[in-house]
Amino acid sequence: MPKIKSEKKSRQHAAVVRQGILFNKEFGQHILKNPLVIQGMIDKTALRPTDTVLEIGPGTGNMTVRLLEKAKKVIACEIDTRLVAELQKRVQGTPYQAKLEIIIGDVIKKDLPFFNVCVANIPYQISSPLVFKLLLHRPFFRCAILMFQREFAQRLVAKPGDKVYCRLSVNTQLLARVDLVMKVGKNNFKPPPKVESSVVRIEPRNPPPPINYHEWDGLTRIAFLRKNKTIAAAFKQTAVLTTLEKNFRIQASLKNLDIPSDLDMKQKVDQILAESNFAEKRARSMDIDDFLGLLLAFNSNGIHFT
Repeated sequence: MPKIKSEKKSRQHAAVVRQGILFNKEFGQHILKNPLVIQGMIDKTALRPTDTVLEIGPGTGNMTVRLLEKAKKVIACEIDTRLVAELQKRVQGTPYQAKLEIIIGDVIKKDLPFFNVCVANIPYQISSPLVFKLLLHRPFFRCAILMFQREFAQRLVAKPGDKVYCRLSVNTQLLARVDLVMKVGKNNFKPPPKVESSVVRIEPRNPPPPINYHEWDGLTRIAFLRKNKTIAAAFKQTAVLTTLEKNFRIQASLKNLDIPSDLDMKQKVDQILAESNFAEKRARSMDIDDFLGLLLAFNSNGIHFT
């Protein structure tokens, strides 16, 4: 299969600059320009000739043309119509034109198509919602190679006890295996961002854990509101107890169960935490198995988080 020469890519990228396309800060546009970093990211995908690749934020197409060389199809999602036009021009008249599909719009608001692999230099402001949009997408994809702000990437892979361990860490790791694969300096981008970046490999757990993710998310949201406080302290908050009692009454009603006239939700929660030995634990040091145990303890007593 003929390859697009690097000289041609350089000329096309220069043409974008000459045409006066200013990168849009609102969209978090920082175009990855280093071919070694681009190739490194693609290598980490272990692409197969039969793969369909979802690329988010293709920009001027520096990575897109490399992906088109290796994959059966590339679906590029781009919000900026100016860059869409440049990307279309870049493949026009080449063998890659028929292999490229472009989705125009905000990837967070779009229904994602089927894909095997996702590769993206992600606008940092959509990092968290995009991670969970991908992880909750069905059918499952094989892996995603994603560029993030370094601090965000560190939180994705953090372990219990780490300073940056948080709800993002445990929620992501419940649904996927996550590994840091590469650090990328700011000078590899045009224009350079103010922060350093890292590339992360995300591999969804298939099958996923047999739990209701929205319940899990509700539990970790409460636990990590003050991750350095005890779990007992987190569940003493009036707003939390009010929500849990409301959920408890709804579930009891749906199952035609009697609700005690003297129901005291605080007392019930305290009892569950004491009997399950979670009262004095802190979210910052709890792992996935701990949170699964805590969720089971609540659910077994009719308390739910959705």
